[in-house]
Amino acid sequence: MRAVSNTSPISSLACIGRPSLLRTQFSETWIPPAVLTELNAHPSSEALAEIQTAFREKWMQPGALPHSRLFDVLCQYLHAGEAEAISLAAERNADIVLIDEREGRQLAIRAGLQVTGTLGVLLRAKLHGEIRDLRKEIQALRTKANFFVAQNLEAQILAAGGE
Repeated sequence: MRAVSNTSPISSLACIGRPSLLRTQFSETWIPPAVLTELNAHPSSEALAEIQTAFREKWMQPGALPHSRLFDVLCQYLHAGEAEAISLAAERNADIVLIDEREGRQLAIRAGLQVTGTLGVLLRAKLHGEIRDLRKEIQALRTKANFFVAQNLEAQILAAGGE
């Protein structure tokens, strides 16, 4: 399965030491230019080291983004990283785009893309036996990545994961 990611999922998973979940779940993970710039400026040296390792090992790769009409339209509504991620996913016929922010997710779906985010990656990892305690991982996201999770969404994810 080929993925394109926005900054938040990679950054958040790197903050909790779990970017390798992307490697196990996706055959390729492409990163558009604006996202690459944001990741390279990550404030956590530990998370940055995890991200750099993924690029060195080549399971996460920069993706060139040709100019497109879709990108022009998305830029009117989204941050550059989200607009580029959606455009790159459409251009490369990615199987999925990783975005956490609601507006970006909604526009990606409207563009006909399959979408998941950090919590979706963690849920898949739980269902495939890669992690044991989904609740612990979500708490780590809150404390280490300043990740916001609405209580009702957390309850849904935990229930789906059997917790």
